[in-house]
Amino acid sequence: MKILLIGEYSRLHNSLKEGLEAIGHHVTIIASGDYFKNYPADIKLHRSFDKGLGRKIKIAIYKLFKKDITSVLLIKQAFRYKNLLKNHDVVQLINERALGAQPKDEQKFIHFLKEHNSKLFLLCCGTDYLSVKYAYDKNFRYSILTPFFKGKVNPKEYNNVLSYIKPTYLNHHQFVYKNIQGVIASDIDYHLPMKDHPKYLGLIPNPINTDKISYIENPVNDKIIIFHGINKANFYKKGNDLFEKALKVIQEKYSDKVEIIVTENVPYNEYINLYNKAHILLDQIYAYDQGYNALEAMAKGKVVFTGAEKEFLDYYGLNENEVCINALPNVNDLVKKLSWLIENPEKITEIGENARKFVIEKHHYINSAQEYLNLWTKQPK
Repeated sequence: MKILLIGEYSRLHNSLKEGLEAIGHHVTIIASGDYFKNYPADIKLHRSFDKGLGRKIKIAIYKLFKKDITSVLLIKQAFRYKNLLKNHDVVQLINERALGAQPKDEQKFIHFLKEHNSKLFLLCCGTDYLSVKYAYDKNFRYSILTPFFKGKVNPKEYNNVLSYIKPTYLNHHQFVYKNIQGVIASDIDYHLPMKDHPKYLGLIPNPINTDKISYIENPVNDKIIIFHGINKANFYKKGNDLFEKALKVIQEKYSDKVEIIVTENVPYNEYINLYNKAHILLDQIYAYDQGYNALEAMAKGKVVFTGAEKEFLDYYGLNENEVCINALPNVNDLVKKLSWLIENPEKITEIGENARKFVIEKHHYINSAQEYLNLWTKQPK
């Protein structure tokens, strides 16, 4: 099959491509790399007017003409490759705004893809209309909107997330769903909002290329190393403020037993190497399941504080603390769980080994790729 993957912001599509190619299919990724993370793509698009003077010019143009010049130029750039974007058996969008353009510009691109390829599918693996609406209606016990509900942040900081449930975006959501054969969720956080939708095809676990990620033997001989990587744009949405408070307590309580490493806004390739010597990685709090960064760290044998709620444990038939640590939005709970690991270092090795086995068994990139193929081929044109 000839397959086109649109967009990338977690390495999901790159790992899926590697799995599909391993079983004999031809795959192309077109994406812009997701800002500073700089993920690879076969057709790499470049965003402009996002920083400094360029951003000020963009804002001025938008105020005068109601046009987002970054969005317009991004789609114009994508259309330069239109001959490479035709005649695929399957096209998959990583999000309702797969290239990160404005809805009206993204719709021109989606219309082209629909017209010139056989089947069009959508992934639910990030903020979109249904997932944000589900969180906004407080159907989750907690979510990325919890800091907003609690008044922790300036509401303006959530404009980007809340824009997904505004009428203009609802129209875009409806346009996308009218044009796709079906939608696939990547984990429990997106499965729950999607599960009763008529176009929902099911959950396929994030594909992780464990052939490229080695298990790292890292026994606790001296200090326990805790890694906390921060994306400043998502500081409160990921619960980094709570991790910071918990780490402050841990540093004071176990200064002779721990080493804490903190980074900010590090490109993907640098980020995944920075935590290699760590025993524990703090990923995110407001989640029920693991995202891509957490799974890659688990594949290396790290103990990851991330989403591991009852819904996740039940889905995979796991016990609490078996493959990772459920990071609840509670500083005292985080301190308690970190303290337990520090005082029982043998658990770090045990959970790390279990984590590696779990990722290989449930998230292996070739198995996931085959699951995608099974769903894609079942759907009529």
